[in-house]
Amino acid sequence: MHYWDVWHGGRPITEFRKFYFRYASEFGFQSFPSIRTIESFTLPEDRNIFSYVMEKHQRNNSANGKIMTYMEQEFLYPTDLATTVYASWLLQAEAIKNAAEHFRRHRGRCMGAVYWQLNDIWPGASWASIDYYGRWKALHYYARRFFAPVLLSCEEESMMTKNRNINAENTSFPKSVRFNVSNETREEKKALIRWQVRKNDGSVLREEEEELLVPALTASFLPKYELAELDPFTEYVSYELFLSGGLVSSASTLFIMPKYFRFKDPGLSYTLSGDEITVHADAFAKSVEISNEEDNLILSDNFFDMNGGSRTVKILSGKPEGIRLRSVYEIGRSR
Repeated sequence: MHYWDVWHGGRPITEFRKFYFRYASEFGFQSFPSIRTIESFTLPEDRNIFSYVMEKHQRNNSANGKIMTYMEQEFLYPTDLATTVYASWLLQAEAIKNAAEHFRRHRGRCMGAVYWQLNDIWPGASWASIDYYGRWKALHYYARRFFAPVLLSCEEESMMTKNRNINAENTSFPKSVRFNVSNETREEKKALIRWQVRKNDGSVLREEEEELLVPALTASFLPKYELAELDPFTEYVSYELFLSGGLVSSASTLFIMPKYFRFKDPGLSYTLSGDEITVHADAFAKSVEISNEEDNLILSDNFFDMNGGSRTVKILSGKPEGIRLRSVYEIGRSR
């Protein structure tokens, strides 16, 4: 199945969850290339997404506007081009994550997922997860996580999945989580799942822990947990997967669009030690990006969520010069 109602059809990014294809062999979502890549084919006066040059480097007619239509659904309006690029990367990554994790949760019914596309043949806005100059977008880091051999994912009920119309007569919506471990290895896995309801400062309000035996080449669900009392504007759920070797992955889920969530300023900072960068956060930070002056760092992980505290990643390529940090908190806020 090739499915394009998300993107070409304008359907919301959670729409993938309504379908159970046997093999999803093509689906995708566009984003802009790196701001440094944009600078390579523009003059300063061209650096507006609706300029002649920017639209000429967009081969899907009027699709720069499509990106912004989707952005309106999820985020506050960005205040500069670099933040617009960052927000477009998150839109793309979250869309494909919604699809891939859903397909993996239903292994046996769906036996494959290939997103469009890996890379670019020229610099411009496109469906690629790596731009023309080899710069990794958020999607490429997300893909390493959602295509990991053992994956913990969260199937949440939220405003995004049930009722996006804030002016509807009835604006209530269910809030729940159902966790799934998909095991693409040939060995049974004993998984430990820990999850928390947290405040927007990262503090824990509730914590649960479950063990699950996941047979080889299967996907297994935990029971559904109703969260009727959760405040979607100031509370979220974080979750972690542990195998015998320790922590394998961690992530979080919101229950309202990011533009409505009341993020606190995470006060992001970093320390550098050899080939390692340690990021520090004072509060919950969503989709933390670490970039350098040339925007060509390749790291062991990037665009990750933090519940406060610190997180260390390794530099695999690029020089740690002019390091910059940002998170969803910055989208729509003047600097």
